[in-house]
Amino acid sequence: MNFLPLFLNIHQQPCLVVGGGSVATRKVDLLLKSSAKVHIIAPELTPQLTQLLHEGKLTHQTKTFDAADLDLNYRLVLAATPDKTVNQQVYTLAHARGLLVNVADQPQLCNFILPSIIDRDPVQIAVSTGGASPVLARLLRSQLETLIPSNYGQLARFVAQYRTQVQQQLPSRQRRSFWETVLQSPIVERVFSGQHTQASQELEELLAHTCAQSKSATVGEVYLVGGGPGDPDLLTFRALRLMQQADVVLYDRLVAPEILNLVRREAERIYVGKQPTEHPVPQPEINQLLIQLAKQGKRVLRLKGGDPFMFGRGGEEIERLMEEGIPFQVVPGITAAMGTSAYAGIPLTHRDYAQSCLFVTAQFKEGSPPLNWKGMIQPQQTLVIYMGVRALPNIAQNLMDNGLAPDTPAALIQKATTSDQRILVGSISSLPGLVQAAEITMHSIIIIGEVVKLHQKLAWFTPFKGGTD
Repeated sequence: MNFLPLFLNIHQQPCLVVGGGSVATRKVDLLLKSSAKVHIIAPELTPQLTQLLHEGKLTHQTKTFDAADLDLNYRLVLAATPDKTVNQQVYTLAHARGLLVNVADQPQLCNFILPSIIDRDPVQIAVSTGGASPVLARLLRSQLETLIPSNYGQLARFVAQYRTQVQQQLPSRQRRSFWETVLQSPIVERVFSGQHTQASQELEELLAHTCAQSKSATVGEVYLVGGGPGDPDLLTFRALRLMQQADVVLYDRLVAPEILNLVRREAERIYVGKQPTEHPVPQPEINQLLIQLAKQGKRVLRLKGGDPFMFGRGGEEIERLMEEGIPFQVVPGITAAMGTSAYAGIPLTHRDYAQSCLFVTAQFKEGSPPLNWKGMIQPQQTLVIYMGVRALPNIAQNLMDNGLAPDTPAALIQKATTSDQRILVGSISSLPGLVQAAEITMHSIIIIGEVVKLHQKLAWFTPFKGGTD
């Protein structure tokens, strides 16, 4: 992120615009909407700017720019002339004085940028591409305009009337939950339709009910959420909604950073990830931490890669929650196997190749019986192995020792569904060597069976390796 989004108060603050053409006109219009005191330096003005000058809404000097023009210590400086030399001069001099300066259509000459704005005063939404593509920002703004009713500003003003009252009557940890309930209730439609008296009555009734509950309620809730295989677009709507409500999140090693970034920004983050040979927070401690946080009245997000009930130990966690009487919700996620196979172009079942699929983990509880190797080798069956990278040589040898043909197709997919996805395809006898040569150690799924032959034909996902805006 190259720019920090900010909303700057420039009410009655002096702002300089160098240039008097059509681009400058747009900049001036935005500054005037923000109640700035606008001064223009330009040899000529557009008719629109001339009219604003006659109306006394701005001041103007008919001249070219020079260094002395910055002596008034402007809050903002905007350059919008057709002369690149002048624009460069404005930027260099303003930047040297520590001023906020923006040169139109030259992001390299900006220490701030003007985003596309959805204005629902006092609600404002700014869309920016960091100067990479103003056209894309405007297209995104136009799409958002259709989704956000014009009377959202009216809703914001209505809510503001009760903010102090809610602060006085509810503890801080319950205020956000209260406002979330209000803003997802029929009260919103009352405001939108102009029924302010009824909206006020319903809000006050809800506040009184919430206050009464807060005196007796001490236990929060746990959300056991599957984060899917890595691509944030594969999250469920329900998962995203609960991620935005959490007070604290306990997350695993396999949760992609892009998914963790979707959690409510103010939520406390606690890493409880495990490596194959390192468990900094043992599972019993994770279980106890969930209980402790919930008993503090917090909404606790337990965020796992893939699906919580597919080798994710989600069942163990909710067992302890039930024993302690802690409310919880479980939100399934797209499993690592499902996401991996789909993005690798390897169907787990196919009429011509496999009619069954077996999921196996290479990580075992101490004292567990050995794998049923012969049961894993069945005709027209796909075998999917979780957490098997380190043990792959042993897995391959045991499968071949128990009758699996050495030339059986096999694939390893690392960091599936993400821009870092890698696929190694070979046979069960050659795959361990390919993995060792590629120095792959984690974040991988192994698929064994005839369906792997379909990879070359059905592969559709090409990881994007470009930069980000």
